[in-house]
Amino acid sequence: MAGSGLEHVNFTVADPAKTARVICDIYGWSIRWEGPALAGGYAVHVGNQDAYLALYSPAQARRRDLTDRSPIGNLNHVGFVVDDLDATEEKVKAHGFKTHSHADYEPGRRFYYNDDDGIEYEVASYG
Repeated sequence: MAGSGLEHVNFTVADPAKTARVICDIYGWSIRWEGPALAGGYAVHVGNQDAYLALYSPAQARRRDLTDRSPIGNLNHVGFVVDDLDATEEKVKAHGFKTHSHADYEPGRRFYYNDDDGIEYEVASYG
């Protein structure tokens, strides 16, 4: 194999179109595809030319336990790397999300936030 890379990650959200709009605004991504999906659900693929997030909502969704991170296969957070951490944090806050766990570390800086579905995002900058 000449090389490999991460193409996409698929996870369940309450409103794929809303989550996609927020991600497009914060990270400058675009919608690559959207339409009907498995089990009467709906999906939106949002990303750039290299990778995307597949945002899926089934016809019958249910909330997960956000306090328990011990199950095998649990999604702990989604990580983004950005050029301007401070400008990105302002966009995150403009969407009403509270940032936390700020850290300066080798080789960069980072913060975290949780979206309306309780999905945690790590945002880092290396420069």
